[in-house]
Amino acid sequence: MFSPLTPLDWKRRAVKYYPEKIAIIDGEKKFTYKDFGHRVDKLSNALRQAGITEGDHVAVMLPNTHYMLECFYGICQLGAVMVPLNYRLNAEDLEYIIRHSDSKMLIVDEEFTAPIEKIQNNLSLEKIVVVSVEGQSHSLNGTDYEYFIQHSLEEISLPPIDENQLLTVNYTSGTTSKPKGVMLTHRGNYLNAANFMFHLSVKHDDVYLHTLPMFHANGWGGVWAITAAGATHVCLRKVDPPLILDLFEEHKISLLCGAPTVVNMLVNEPNAKEVKITTNPRMATAGAPPAAALIAKAQSILGLNMMHVYGLTETSPFILYCEWKKEFDDKSSEEQSTIKARQGIELAFNGETKVVSQEDGKEVAWDGKELGEIITRGNVVMEGYYKDHEKTAEAIKDGWFYTGDLAVTYPDGYIEIQDRIKDMIISGGENISSTEIEGVLYKHPDILEVAVIAVPDEKWGEVPKAIIVLHPDRHVTEQEIIDYCRSNMAHFKAPKAVDFVEALPKTATGKLQKFRLREMYWNGPKKVN
Repeated sequence: MFSPLTPLDWKRRAVKYYPEKIAIIDGEKKFTYKDFGHRVDKLSNALRQAGITEGDHVAVMLPNTHYMLECFYGICQLGAVMVPLNYRLNAEDLEYIIRHSDSKMLIVDEEFTAPIEKIQNNLSLEKIVVVSVEGQSHSLNGTDYEYFIQHSLEEISLPPIDENQLLTVNYTSGTTSKPKGVMLTHRGNYLNAANFMFHLSVKHDDVYLHTLPMFHANGWGGVWAITAAGATHVCLRKVDPPLILDLFEEHKISLLCGAPTVVNMLVNEPNAKEVKITTNPRMATAGAPPAAALIAKAQSILGLNMMHVYGLTETSPFILYCEWKKEFDDKSSEEQSTIKARQGIELAFNGETKVVSQEDGKEVAWDGKELGEIITRGNVVMEGYYKDHEKTAEAIKDGWFYTGDLAVTYPDGYIEIQDRIKDMIISGGENISSTEIEGVLYKHPDILEVAVIAVPDEKWGEVPKAIIVLHPDRHVTEQEIIDYCRSNMAHFKAPKAVDFVEALPKTATGKLQKFRLREMYWNGPKKVN
């Protein structure tokens, strides 16, 4: 009576029980679950006819469209492995990933064909399939997606799935080394998506807006969880704040996910205060520790019900969430935002997570003060890095995955990140959290975005430096920022210098790339923009 845990079974369920329910809205296009299931099966048959079999790897470089959703199901239900690609990578990184992942085929959006054209002759792909986009053109030797699936057989016979076999290989962005391929299984994706459903309260009537790139940790599990509930996927080709605000009411959006940077973009959209959002959408945020002040703005300006989750690509990704208790309702708005900025406690289905001392490996005291590293083990941890035993051994030790995030644990068990190990500032022997300084600066009315890093200092070794993007038409001096910090935190923690820039470097998912800032101040010219 054993049934393997795979998120693919949720497509079968959705087609069975909700055949006429709108499954996907993609611009002017709408698909019922019956339509979606039919297109997925046609893709699977077309892939099989093209020679893709169980265990083969298929790379996919698409934005958040119905084609991307079809690929997650159509590739993986064959027992093949999907390799989602970050379409913002350069040609060199894409060539490395496609070759390293042993992908036999590539499915690519026509808008993103330019880097592939540069490297096509260096790849050993058996086939390239291109999703046509109006107004775009390409010179790839490829097949049109719709033509590719058009002639496939309608009947489909699917192989049995082993829940421990690979579902996807998701590549992390390379910062100090080449990108690493995170091997995620059917079982891990199933249980992560179960966490997504349960803790984000996904219901059948939800309308989910895909603001988060689906290529990023499989949309945090949203590509599976929304289908499991028979809810509606609303696709979004790119993050466009005015469009997003319009879509809230047009489609009655009830749920979305995004990095704090996306939250910041929404609350600072000029029309945000005039928009009337009646659905009180739930929004999960992760990817970087969100400032309490940002959460407060999102809730007061847009009426979003902010939910804080935490994880990594290596953990499918969720391992913590900030559980909201009824007792918190009586706290002030500022206190509530401070609580919501914490990463929180273990989710129901992921396994065990704790904070341990870097000195002796023992769990830190639950006092909100003792600093340690977050480690985790259980159902959602990756199988390892693809073809990289050395990096796998560095990350997984004695059955625990080491996240590289420094945190404290409060008396109620809630974990709060203080910094990445590499981002912690050690000045004159004192540990200074860059996220703590950022949290203070986000309360300043003139600041739009901020990143705090360590910079060299002859006396203290290193000191905090704030790199700030101001709101348009705002003017603040370096000394005013320093004085503001000193009046709101211990003087030794306040930044010793401030730079004002037009933009901060970010990943495709909106995470700050502090390593690029550090490189500029430690190795290169002292210029950011």
